[in-house]
Amino acid sequence: MKEVEVAAGVIFNPARTHVLLALRKPEQHQGDRWEFPGGKIEAGEGLADALARELLEEVGIVVTEANPRTIIEHSYPDKRVRLHFWDVTSFEGRPSGKEGQQLQWLELTKLGELKFPDANQTIVDTLIAG
Repeated sequence: MKEVEVAAGVIFNPARTHVLLALRKPEQHQGDRWEFPGGKIEAGEGLADALARELLEEVGIVVTEANPRTIIEHSYPDKRVRLHFWDVTSFEGRPSGKEGQQLQWLELTKLGELKFPDANQTIVDTLIAG
């Protein structure tokens, strides 16, 4: 089974009341679902470096403060993913969908209203619980 390592950012607004989400394109795995921005870790790349690179490429921000949150492993029928989630509490730049994806800032209390990839549900539940 194919295995994928991913670095993803739970990007908070300064008040830590909202997080930045990206909508997966319909043709992507788990398409038309909201996710925490990030992407695949390249061979030999450190976790923090992968997070910084992916967030710059995907949403155009420069991470200035991030801390590891958790690692989640999830098996889909066609692949296994290991997601390295980071809390991003400070960044430079204004987020925008650099790959044509829709972005939104969503209040933590409203996360339960959206559909996320199955592997993200644990993080969503934790954020809702506070």
